[in-house]
Amino acid sequence: MARVVVGLSGGVDSSVAAHLLKEQGHDVIGIFMRNWNDSSPTLENECPWIEDSRDAMMVAEHLGIPFQLVDFSAEYLDRIVNYMFAEYKAGRTPNPDVLCNREIKFDLFLKEALKLKADFVATGHYVQKTTTSQDNKDIHHLVSGADSNKNQAYFLCQLSQKQLAKSLFPIGHLDKPEVRRIAEAIGLPTANKKDSQGLCFIGHVRLPDFLQQKLKPKQGDIIEIDADFNEYKKSQQIRNKIKYMPENGSVVGTHQGAHYFTIGQRKGLNVGGTPLPLFVLQTDIESNSIYVGQGADHPGLKHLGTIIQNKDVHWIQESHKMNIGDIKKYQVQIRYRQEPFEATLEQKAHGLEIHFDEHQKSVAPGQFAAWFLENELIGSGIMSS
Repeated sequence: MARVVVGLSGGVDSSVAAHLLKEQGHDVIGIFMRNWNDSSPTLENECPWIEDSRDAMMVAEHLGIPFQLVDFSAEYLDRIVNYMFAEYKAGRTPNPDVLCNREIKFDLFLKEALKLKADFVATGHYVQKTTTSQDNKDIHHLVSGADSNKNQAYFLCQLSQKQLAKSLFPIGHLDKPEVRRIAEAIGLPTANKKDSQGLCFIGHVRLPDFLQQKLKPKQGDIIEIDADFNEYKKSQQIRNKIKYMPENGSVVGTHQGAHYFTIGQRKGLNVGGTPLPLFVLQTDIESNSIYVGQGADHPGLKHLGTIIQNKDVHWIQESHKMNIGDIKKYQVQIRYRQEPFEATLEQKAHGLEIHFDEHQKSVAPGQFAAWFLENELIGSGIMSS
């Protein structure tokens, strides 16, 4: 049997993952990762890491496995938090959970586990891994979790073959209710603990409150774009995406910083009196303007495609890499908990274009698009438009 280091988060999923591995006869070690360290009153009072680390230690004691705490807060600040601030400042919407997995859980944490002579690391993600052999070489496949309501393959879309080779996902074949039943049956202290909400490292803190720690408020205009704006009659090709100007609409309110908002956002605008709710259609960091439209069906929310710059394209297997001129059909996902939709990927010299079969709402630059072939994750990249 193997030595496996489990990332114990203090939640029920990783707790059951550790239990299953021990039940299979593996030499299991539990490690809690402290990824956030901030002393500002707004954040410190809300940060749940102390409670979570205590729960993780109780789980390790219950299972009779060794337990350690490692502090990655300095590296997390450098790799994730500073990147996140820079992206919001530039008017893009980063996904810290995807980066946390690539940079922390399956990089720093993996390296820490290898120091303990681990054969594998394991997490409580709802995703599955299969391995095949080709030319006497192992090929690792990342497959959607069995629970369609909890499938987390999207969050792992940036993992490499090297990382997957050392990774195990013990609960990927289970659904959430079964994980809860297992936890209750063996008396785990986390059996009935609620799932964590919010960002992966700042717990219950509202995103605007967090961003204001570094991105200072700056008043600007909220400009409403009418649904009949005639620019929508023009070509909807990816490269001809509309760029709104103040003269395209009318000022309906003010905001405290365009960098606090993302495409498709509804809450936080604080503008009333419209027949339908307002949604963010676009942000302009240079002019500090937010463009909004009424209703979830506003044409400004609908997109037929996106572009991923070549430097931001990632393939789980190199054999899937597309050459200039290649065109392939995949199922694409552009946010967590979204059902993958049909799309065509076309590799151009300037980047990878993704053409949606049907309009998709709220395509936000900076977010990740991931593409699948049936249930297998094939690749991903950061959307630039």
